[in-house]
Parts: sequence; structure tokens; C-alpha cells
Amino acid sequence: MASEPKNDSCPVRLTVSDGSPTIPAIMFSAGVLGNVVALILLEIRRRKQPASLFQVLVTSLVITDLLGTFSVSPIVLTAYLRNESLIGMNENRFVCGHFGYAMTFLSMVTLAILLSMAVERWLSIGHPYFYEKRLSKRCGYITIALIYLLCALFCVAPFLGFGKYVQYCPGTWCFIDMDPSMRSHKVFNIIYATCLLVMIICTVLCNVSVIYHLSLMNRRRKAHRSSIQRQRGHKRQRSITKEVEHLVLLGFMTIAFFICSLPLVIQVYLRYTLFNQESHKNDRISLLLLSANPIIDPWVFIILSPPVPRLLWNKICKTSKSKPTPEKVRSIHPVMYQSSPPGDSEGGNFLKVYTGIPGTAGF
Repeated sequence: MASEPKNDSCPVRLTVSDGSPTIPAIMFSAGVLGNVVALILLEIRRRKQPASLFQVLVTSLVITDLLGTFSVSPIVLTAYLRNESLIGMNENRFVCGHFGYAMTFLSMVTLAILLSMAVERWLSIGHPYFYEKRLSKRCGYITIALIYLLCALFCVAPFLGFGKYVQYCPGTWCFIDMDPSMRSHKVFNIIYATCLLVMIICTVLCNVSVIYHLSLMNRRRKAHRSSIQRQRGHKRQRSITKEVEHLVLLGFMTIAFFICSLPLVIQVYLRYTLFNQESHKNDRISLLLLSANPIIDPWVFIILSPPVPRLLWNKICKTSKSKPTPEKVRSIHPVMYQSSPPGDSEGGNFLKVYTGIPGTAGF
């Protein structure tokens, strides 16, 4: 099968060759709306209870996604409206360099934060004593700062000659050169793709480990359930339910980032194998998927965030004519009913040990 002929005019094109601003405008609107709503939910939760380490990481992820949306989408829309490519907007290629840097930097930061969230859950469930004694919100702030610093230093390399940012058709994209001629540029691409692949693998392994430990916890409860435990079954069940809710949220975010990032990783590796077949169409699809990740993440959080179904249920209960008793709500749907009765010290301690958040089961 013959490879797609190379379009040599794309890196130097001064006008937009084709396309419509409709899709970029929709993606921009969805990204801004989703991230703003997610930040509002996080702020409401922060005012109700102290922020946890997991909440710090989630907030930083949402802010990073919002930063990524504002960094690149307005440039794409401007290029379409002015019918000027990123190279055509500025003679010294500053706009193209900014776009390429933003895409590379924010993609790595987003995936690194998601990996940090997976590691946090793994330590919380698999190593609760270490988590309770050694980790705090301060560790989250330090981790975020290190992630930003390391990714910023790595992505500056193309401006110093190690790697290269080039323009792609239709003239509204800039990213690392997928077909470099210099050896140093090829090494940069391999390092970038390898970093993404390692983060994908580590995140999946952490999530698998969390699933394993949760299953062990559930089996122990069933095997050692006594008469006292039967009386407190709802509290124990709600604890497991909350951990599963957090795992589902993190799992779907991982799937989203896996789908959005893996095609680009595959494209980079295929260029340096026997199956090397240059395809600008595949490059563009990979970049589109990569840019979609900051848009998908906040909506996954909004839909799957644990408090959302509980808030809806409480709203229904308040607006109903006959307000049900707590016992009735618990019997209808014990998962939705999350308010702990006074004196529930054992349930609170259990949640504290297994999630690292005093008196609650998550952020």
C-alpha cells in the first residue's frame, strides 16, 4: 500500500487551505463550559468540607484543561476568521511556536496529573498507613509544581534545537515535527512518546491495583461479618460504594486520556519502524484527539462526580410534597443516602483510613 504523498507546502503555507471554524468553535465552547462548571462544583464542595489531596489534584487537572482550551482554541478560530495560517500571522513563527509548545506542554501536564491521581488512590487503598502518616495536601501542591516545572523544561527543548515545532495542514495547527530529518529531532519525538506511554501504563496498573485491593476489602467483610457488623452494614457498604465511585471517575478519565493520547504515541513509533508510512491525515486525527482530552475530562468529572447523583436525589426529596424519613430514603436507595447519623465515629474513622480524608470518603 503506497503511503500518502507528503504535502511540502503545509509547513510554510501562509493561508488556511480548507476547513471550517464550526468544529473548533464547538470544541472551544464545550471545553470552557465544562471546565467552568467543574470548577464551580469543586468550589462548592471546598466550602462545605476541607479540601483533600485528591481534590487538590482534581482541581489542578481542571485548571490545566481550562488553560489548554484558552491557549490554543482562540488561535485556531482567529486563523479561520482571518484566513491566515499560524505562520502567516507572524513572520518570526512566534504563534506557531506558542501553539506547538502549548499542545506538547499541556498534554504532558494533563497526563502527569492524571497519573498522580491514580497513584494517590493506589496509596490510599493499598497502603493506608503510609498514606495517612506521610501524605498531605502539601504533597499535592509540591507534586503539581514539579510536574509543571519538568514539563516546561522538556517542552522548551525544540526552541533550543532539540526537536522542532512545525505547522500542519490546513494551517491551523502546530506541533512537533512528526517526520524530522535530524537525528536530534527524532530522539526528542521518541522521548515524548515514551513519556506518554509510560504514564498510560503506570496509570492503568495503579487502577488495576486499586480494583484488586477493593475486591479484597469486600471479601474480608463478607468472610468476617459478625452480628455487630450486620447492624452497621449500611455504613460499611456506603464506604465501599464511595471508593468505587472514585475509581469509576478515575477509570473513565483514564480511558479518555488513553483514547486521546495512544494514537499519537503509535504514530510516532510507527515512523521509526519498518511500517513507516507517512500520512498527514493520520497526523491530523491524532492531534485532534489529543486536543479533545481537555474538553472530555471536565464533562467526565461533571457526569461521574460522586456528589452529583446525591445532590439530585436530595433536591427531589426537598421538592416532594411528602418529605420521606431517613429510614425510607435509605431503604429506597442506600447508595444515594450519604448523610451520616450523629455519633458515627467508626464509619468516619474507616473512611479516614481508607481515603485519607477526615470524616468523609472523598472530595
